[in-house]
Amino acid sequence: MDNITSLKDHFLIAMPTITDGIFAHSITYICEHNQHGAMGLVINHPLDLSLDQIFDHLDIDDIQTSHHDKILAGGPMHMDRGFVLHRNTDANWESTLCVSDHIALTTSQDILTAIAHNEGPSDSIVALGYASWSEGQLESELADNAWLTAPADSQIIFNTPIEQRAKAAAAKIGIDLALISPTAGRA
Repeated sequence: MDNITSLKDHFLIAMPTITDGIFAHSITYICEHNQHGAMGLVINHPLDLSLDQIFDHLDIDDIQTSHHDKILAGGPMHMDRGFVLHRNTDANWESTLCVSDHIALTTSQDILTAIAHNEGPSDSIVALGYASWSEGQLESELADNAWLTAPADSQIIFNTPIEQRAKAAAAKIGIDLALISPTAGRA
């Protein structure tokens, strides 16, 4: 990463050339990016699973209200592990990474219990699995024009409908994804 700036707290927006798997038409929020690689969560691919179903699976009792929020497919790695991307709070969860001044990532079950009891962060999304890139892999994919990058925006993460997140992030950098050709070329 000698000449590459960290993309932590940025979006990766898949170019139309990425056509299969979880990364097709995806927007990924980068939680960590350093000389060892990168880690992030895809934030626009919902699973056929709700937060209530997760609470039931984890045997969380005394749920205050129904939570029909969709669970997201966060990436192809460890799809059996849960990740909660949320606005920073004063609460201390067992396992939290502060990604920015506004956004944190928590992997401990205590935050899910708090959400079930209406004591969690004001805004959050829950994902199963994560995306990761080994040392130099993301930089190589960027050089191959597989991704657009944009500074992250918590409004897009938490307040934009899931199906509009990639389009909204691209629009913030002046790009209309519908106008990008799915075939790449070299001049």
